[in-house]
Amino acid sequence: MSVLIGVDIGTSVTKAVAFDSGGTQLASAARRSRLTQLPGGRVEQDLDDVVRTVVEVVRETVAALAGPPAALALTGQGDGLWLRDADGRAVRPAISWMDGRASERVAGWLADGTVQEVYRHTGSGMFPGCHAPLLAHLQEHEPETLARAATAGYCVDAVAQRLTGQVSVDASDATLPFLDPVTRTYSTEALAACGIGDQARLLPAPAVPGTVLALDPQGAGLLGLPVGLPVTAGPYDLPACAVGSGVRDVGDGLLIVGTTLACQVLTDSALTDPAGSAEPAGMWLCTPAPGRWLRAMPAMVGTAALEWALALTGTTTADLDELLGDSPPGAHGVTALPFLSGAGERAPFVDPEARGRLDGLSLAHTRADAVRAVCEAIGYAARHCLETAGLTGVLAACGGGTRSGPWAQLFADILGREIRIPAETEVGALGAVRVARLFLGEPAETEPQSFRTVEPRAASRGVYEDGYAAYRAALEGARAQWGGPRWTAED
Repeated sequence: MSVLIGVDIGTSVTKAVAFDSGGTQLASAARRSRLTQLPGGRVEQDLDDVVRTVVEVVRETVAALAGPPAALALTGQGDGLWLRDADGRAVRPAISWMDGRASERVAGWLADGTVQEVYRHTGSGMFPGCHAPLLAHLQEHEPETLARAATAGYCVDAVAQRLTGQVSVDASDATLPFLDPVTRTYSTEALAACGIGDQARLLPAPAVPGTVLALDPQGAGLLGLPVGLPVTAGPYDLPACAVGSGVRDVGDGLLIVGTTLACQVLTDSALTDPAGSAEPAGMWLCTPAPGRWLRAMPAMVGTAALEWALALTGTTTADLDELLGDSPPGAHGVTALPFLSGAGERAPFVDPEARGRLDGLSLAHTRADAVRAVCEAIGYAARHCLETAGLTGVLAACGGGTRSGPWAQLFADILGREIRIPAETEVGALGAVRVARLFLGEPAETEPQSFRTVEPRAASRGVYEDGYAAYRAALEGARAQWGGPRWTAED
């Protein structure tokens, strides 16, 4: 029985999960990593601290097994900017995907057409926490940092380099915003449009599907595992969760209700927009399967918006089910916009100035109404993203938000469709392991995946159809107030 360990390196928590060949979880471990919040919307991480969390969770998980695993499968957070030297050491703290230091630059690029120009070549939008604005920002403010760097990569490949001595960037990670998703090569036109063509030297070519690395002596020593143990690096967490949630057929989608609200749909074509007629947002994520892409619309804030509302009302996630039960669909007329990230929004539209709202409050309303209004707004945002991504088939859902039965029901009601929630909660690690088995030539899992299903309730249909129309209207009005450039979004 082949045992593989999937390692999911999240923004704030790193998890390792051991799975047998049937997909059954055998052991797991988790550690928190540190996020450094700095003035000016800056958010950074220490690569050494992240590597520490990986070492600790892998060692703890291996200790619970009868012997070493057959391989390690890495996945984790995407975007941000993880600059390293030739030895894989950070030349500065990693800049998180949550970072907002380049917000004004993205706003300027929206105004002067740069974002639209990049979108024409790659089909990817931009937001402050992705490579393009961050590289441009450092080119202006920290040129000496870029001069010391050998690689501009991401979290997963940064950890993989420390364990294997090799630089291997999965094509899913490399997507935003420079990659042509069909040829899997970087667009020189996109780089030039951002004024950072000279930094192309820092971008490693995306790894060929099927790439398998191996622990070098340093990595083996860190983890206490044999030299040469196979290691896979990617896909990153969005596509890994899709694989782990059983998204297999064109038109099927996945809703991730985590810190972010990530929506994606499997497609058999990657349609860039050379005419520049659509809203420049989202991305086409390469998958390990040839001729398959994920049309991704990852909104910035998911459960983070709920946690804000709970803190505001003096409640916690333990109170969520009761709060949702104490306020009816429609939240007694209280409405919200869930754009609470300091870096604005990135899908299904891009606006660094996007901000949240709570409307319709009076002394007659309760904290349950406020919390429910935020939950409903997140549900409306998910519908907007999934419609834009082109969902036509089965919808799976995962993430911490789906553990609440009433909130999962709310999503099904707003979306007007059945939701399948995998019984396995660590679907990112499971997806990474499934990809690793494919690359290693091992057979697929021997046991069928189990799900619980949530059916939409007809009684709520009218309320949520009206609520969604009102949400879209409120969003259009808010975007006019934010003052950013406008495009006609595809429905």
